[in-house]
Amino acid sequence: MTTRTGPQYYPGASQSHWYEDDYPGDAQEVNVLVLHTTEGRALPTYGGGSSAPNLTALPDFENRRLIWHQHFRFDTSSRALKNLAGGVETNTLNVGQVELVGTCDPDTRAAWLKKGLVQDRDFVFWPDAPEWARKGLAAFLAWAHDQHGVPLDGPALWPAYPKSYANGGGQRMSGARWNDFQGVCGHMHVPENDHGDPGAVDFDELMALARALLSLPTPPKPTTPPAVVIPPFPGRKYFALRQSNTHVTRLGQQLMKKGFGRYYTVGPGPKWSEADRRAVEAFQRAQKWSGSDADGYPGPETWRRLFS
Repeated sequence: MTTRTGPQYYPGASQSHWYEDDYPGDAQEVNVLVLHTTEGRALPTYGGGSSAPNLTALPDFENRRLIWHQHFRFDTSSRALKNLAGGVETNTLNVGQVELVGTCDPDTRAAWLKKGLVQDRDFVFWPDAPEWARKGLAAFLAWAHDQHGVPLDGPALWPAYPKSYANGGGQRMSGARWNDFQGVCGHMHVPENDHGDPGAVDFDELMALARALLSLPTPPKPTTPPAVVIPPFPGRKYFALRQSNTHVTRLGQQLMKKGFGRYYTVGPGPKWSEADRRAVEAFQRAQKWSGSDADGYPGPETWRRLFS
């Protein structure tokens, strides 16, 4: 049986709606947190606990803070995810779950506003949550990282609802990716589920706020590699017996970079040679080509693949 390690109760969280006694979960070591939105304005009853998460964050508008309610120990599986038979595990795969009281649906937001409710006074629209709510969530994520090692990292795609529903934004993980994932994600990322919450939350800001609370450096954003520029194919006439030009040299140098330079004794040069032809032929055969497609003379497709 998995041993629970670290503190199991988030400091200050109320246990007035405790469900673990009625719905004992599996012991686990949480390394994934899933964020949900309740799509309501009050603390849900969760069917008496049958669909409850580990914790719920309830906005306290008067005091500009989140009131936390804990329903299961941190390292106990909760019940807020769909888990289909025969697929991957969801609720029990080292997953802790957090429901955020409020909405991610612009239509729900519009309906509430039409009723006279005021955003950030009567409800939270989580993709545009007030600063105090974002900081309150970030404080919990910082605690989960500091006390349980949950990585402050997660998926790159956080599409807005309703695009996020099902897999409209291409954000939902495959089963294999889910099995390997560690960090913070949304209900919309979990396989076997179709919900689109919590929508377009500012995930990068949440991570930055959590790291700042722990004095952790912000990791550099991955740089986009420069686009490969393929030189235009000069024409077949440059690659034939008695031809000597810079295109032959460039071809030979690229063949060597790609690992097909074993036919050169002194390196490629401007004069077309049998070494060039044999090197090109070897490259073509590596593309699974044969016959006239692997004759050792470069054409436009050989050139494109060679310089890609």
